[in-house]
Amino acid sequence: MDIHSKESKLKEDSSDKGVNFSSNDDYLKNCPLVDQEVSDCASLNYPCITCDRSVDCVYGGLYNYTCFVKPKIVCNGSKSFNRTAMCRFCYQTDKWEHRCDHKANCNSLASPTKFYLTNCTVSDDVLCLGKRRFLKKIKCSWTAGTRWGTALILALTLGGFGADRFYLGHWQEGIGKLFSFGGLGVWTLVDALLIGIHHLGPADGSLYI
Repeated sequence: MDIHSKESKLKEDSSDKGVNFSSNDDYLKNCPLVDQEVSDCASLNYPCITCDRSVDCVYGGLYNYTCFVKPKIVCNGSKSFNRTAMCRFCYQTDKWEHRCDHKANCNSLASPTKFYLTNCTVSDDVLCLGKRRFLKKIKCSWTAGTRWGTALILALTLGGFGADRFYLGHWQEGIGKLFSFGGLGVWTLVDALLIGIHHLGPADGSLYI
């Protein structure tokens, strides 16, 4: 769905007429006030400013928009200025332009790769259309601090006692290796190979560091 096809939807919500700002005074705690360090008005970002933006633009094009400093904010210079921004919705920003809430309850080692839906927020210096907080499906990729090198060394040195399995959180298999002396050496070699090729990872589904 392109920019123009969403024009009517945006106009239904007056808060999305431009960059999506809150109508209350919560923004003041993040903006310069009296007796604080004063910045140039043109250098301020969200949530200290609001900009007149229109959906009557071509996606990917650069346009000049008029921005205004919000009430009660202290800054140097004119409180209205122009700023150039790309025509796009906030959910269309690049991954380095927004931050997402990462979850640690999914299996990063699953095949095929698992994805989950989470909330993402656009960086304060980015201007975009629509809501600045949106849902995005991202790849399950997280770590609990388990080191691949440590796991491999344990597999090669103390694998017969199940140390590698205990380190990775596979307690039942670790006990099995301990009482079978690493499956008489076979289990030890197999685990060392699996860890070496990253096929065997932490039991919690996290990635190695």
